[in-house]
Amino acid sequence: MSQLLPERRSRGTAERWEPLSELEQVSERMRRVLDQTLGDAGFATLLREAASWSPPVDIEETDDAYVLEAELPGVKKSDVSIELVGNELTITGEIKEKERKGVLRRRTRRTGRYEYRVTLPDQVDGDSIEANLSEGVLTVRVPKSQKAARRRIEVRS
Repeated sequence: MSQLLPERRSRGTAERWEPLSELEQVSERMRRVLDQTLGDAGFATLLREAASWSPPVDIEETDDAYVLEAELPGVKKSDVSIELVGNELTITGEIKEKERKGVLRRRTRRTGRYEYRVTLPDQVDGDSIEANLSEGVLTVRVPKSQKAARRRIEVRS
């Protein structure tokens, strides 16, 4: 098998090409560049952020509220956190990996940390937000403030 690996020739001698070694060198160079650019925790922060994902979310606007529906199958309510800071709503949590007894042959479901952020209009009532987790769907209802409520204006002559 080793006879089938490509070889590089330099100055008349043949040396064995190790593609994984080159990938490791490139990876190490990238880590150093990121650490220099982002600071000591730069690479670790980048990896952590890259490892998180966003669940699919629908946002519906009704006359009196914004309603978000996030797909979170298999998630317990204790594993979901919802925060409103200013007018930015953030949904975070973690889907834990199921303990397996057999050998996992294929994996397509997401696990690990997730995060979803959305900036809502300024006219929301942050004190009246409601959240419900049912059948794998997290529904967050963010009422509009009275200032933002739609009202009909009568036109006079």
